[in-house]
Amino acid sequence: MTRLLTVAAAQLGPIQKAEGRDVAVGRMVRLMERAHARGVQLVVFPELAMTTFFPRHYHENTAEADHWFEETMPSEATVPLFEAARRYGIGFHLGYAEIAHEPDETGTLRRRHFNTAILVAPSGEILLKYRKVHLPGHADFKPERRVQHLEKRYFDVGNLGFPVIRAPMGGVDGLNMGMMICNDRRWPEAWRVLGLQSVELVMLGYNTPSLNQENSGFEAHHLRVFHSHLSIQAGCYQNATFAVATAKAGVEDGHELFGHSIIVNPMGEIVAMATSWGDELITADCDLDMCTLGRTTIFDFAAHRRPEAYGRIVEQTAAVAPPVWGE
Repeated sequence: MTRLLTVAAAQLGPIQKAEGRDVAVGRMVRLMERAHARGVQLVVFPELAMTTFFPRHYHENTAEADHWFEETMPSEATVPLFEAARRYGIGFHLGYAEIAHEPDETGTLRRRHFNTAILVAPSGEILLKYRKVHLPGHADFKPERRVQHLEKRYFDVGNLGFPVIRAPMGGVDGLNMGMMICNDRRWPEAWRVLGLQSVELVMLGYNTPSLNQENSGFEAHHLRVFHSHLSIQAGCYQNATFAVATAKAGVEDGHELFGHSIIVNPMGEIVAMATSWGDELITADCDLDMCTLGRTTIFDFAAHRRPEAYGRIVEQTAAVAPPVWGE
């Protein structure tokens, strides 16, 4: 019997700094209504889906940014999403800013801040949580930058690893699902850790600007979407998995986000792509049995991986210069 799941990337247009969570959540509920009308069984929303991308705004006192965060989930603002999931029988992925009261690396109990995503079952039960590992940007204000990127200031590095869960979703009795967030997609190690858990569907949200303020030569404007899609397509192909990659898009707080949400199959092919800068629902029927071919042939890890040759991957962080020939 075919294992078929109908998924949707629920791209969001811009959310301005002055707009409340109720505005964004209302838009998200309407996208879930449209998803239900199309027979969708799982909806993926973007990173930090309920607010503007607040790390572009500097606060000297970081506690002043706490109003962007949720301390419980479901929170008061997100109850309508959980109700819609139950009403329509649809699972969903939600990215948000999380405050957690838990020990840090030293064992000290404190308020910790994470860029987080959760996977919610159609029943409203939270199945899986992920916290962003690869935080880009910088921690201190940089006056030379026209736009700040302060994820390292406002978030702790994720401490949950890259978990995968096998759970029912839609009409599929057991589906291997994992998550990543935004910049994680650019790191092949993240994809491989998920692949080593036989992931079949990766959900990821992003808020990516159209212009890289610091590296216009390495990542020029015309390469931004290409690099994003390249990372996702390669990750899917090399780990024989589907992915739903959902963006925020349009001009937010005066700065453009490039959108281009996509759904990718295990051959690395884009099977659906958003074409607007606003709220847009793109869908695809995922035949999960397509994951089998890659992972039983060219990417049969048990037969072909050679971890004894990969030591540098976990033993070394920064790049080092190689030996100089002749010395």
